[in-house]
Amino acid sequence: MSDTMNIEDYLAQGGVLTAPGNVPARYRGELLRLMSSFVDSELAASAGFANAINFAPGIKERIAASRITLEKADHAERVLRVMGEFGTDVARYQTSHDWAARVERDADLGTARRPGDMRLSVFHYPVAGWTDAVVMNVLQGLATGVQMTELTRVSYGPLAEVFREIAPREARHAELGLEGLEQIAATEEGREEARAAVAYWRPRVAAGFGLTHSDRYDTLARFGLRHSPNEAMLARWEALASEHLAALGL
Repeated sequence: MSDTMNIEDYLAQGGVLTAPGNVPARYRGELLRLMSSFVDSELAASAGFANAINFAPGIKERIAASRITLEKADHAERVLRVMGEFGTDVARYQTSHDWAARVERDADLGTARRPGDMRLSVFHYPVAGWTDAVVMNVLQGLATGVQMTELTRVSYGPLAEVFREIAPREARHAELGLEGLEQIAATEEGREEARAAVAYWRPRVAAGFGLTHSDRYDTLARFGLRHSPNEAMLARWEALASEHLAALGL
């Protein structure tokens, strides 16, 4: 207990761990939960954008959707390798779910997770057409950018390094979405379609930030796995989303 408390004090003061053998049991569980959520979300996102490739109206858009599909799968693989160092069966994990599976379009999952599937709830919903895919990518891409400010500072050094490598490519995904949305919003018909998609996706992306005033936040903060509470991250995302949507007349 003394050794564990010393490590927790070290983490609470900004310390960094560098190997699986150094981590306390509770920290290990929370770290694996964090990684699982990211991996499952990236695999589900990749599967979703794979379906969206054929919605693309032109070659440039197909390339953008293909790039996002590829890189999100790559990001999942990078984090899954870190999980493998903690004993996760990497080959089995990759096939543990149908990553392309989706619920009905009008379902309302809130912040709930499916048993054994740690993807954010937003990745359970189906994409309905190109405009819908672009809007989802913009809103979730901005959310991922906010979440990356946390992930790149996690107290497990090897994982933080992976997230710092991933972050610029995730930012580029959001930029590709904004470029596509600007084209869509150039016409009144496109703006109307985009507004309908925003109304659908905005609350579902917001749910991905979790419950406000979460009881688990204090524990995660002590472990150096979180630095900003859910409500602060949600507020940052809301401000970013509003700014970009307003600039496009949406």
